[in-house]
Amino acid sequence: MTTPPRLLPLLDQFDFARERLVGRLSGPVMDSGDGTGTKVEPITDDEYVWEPVPGCWSVRRRVDGPGPRATSLAGCGAWGRDAAAYPHPWPPPVTTIAWRLSHLTEMLALRADHTAGTHSATRDEHPVSGDATGAVAAFEAAADAWRQALLSADDAALDTVGYCTYPYGSDAEEPFLEIVWWVNQEVLHHGAEIALLRDLHRASRRT
Repeated sequence: MTTPPRLLPLLDQFDFARERLVGRLSGPVMDSGDGTGTKVEPITDDEYVWEPVPGCWSVRRRVDGPGPRATSLAGCGAWGRDAAAYPHPWPPPVTTIAWRLSHLTEMLALRADHTAGTHSATRDEHPVSGDATGAVAAFEAAADAWRQALLSADDAALDTVGYCTYPYGSDAEEPFLEIVWWVNQEVLHHGAEIALLRDLHRASRRT
């Protein structure tokens, strides 16, 4: 199937954001933005769950229970991600790299399923990674699944409201093209936050 022309720039943007984020997390080099490579050390488990301020939301061993102001641990498996029912705590808690990467991975994996899969995946069934290497691998797999789901969409699908049946967002009320744009900005802005946290972690170790 030919990829709709309207989708091509969004695919390119997604590929750029995904590649930039994985490069910042795993190295050995990343694009510094000017076409040159910058050496990057792979993220460690300690950095993955590093809390820059007290009271962060993160991923935690399920046996330890949720963190400050969280009321549950989302996902399945031995680890879960701090969560709370609406209305969420205000002001919002600062979140760790682990929390942000888990959030992105879940969003991509579930939206892929609700676009071109079983249309049945839930947050309660989504595994949460307790280590950095596993989390990066899970993110890459989810990003692959989402990209494949995009390639299954024709031009009519892009204008179809509710084409993606993801139950945790506005998907039922938006044309699919708007959802594709939204997912891109999620990867872009959380990727930038993760990059900043890596910078702060590195700087904190020098003091």
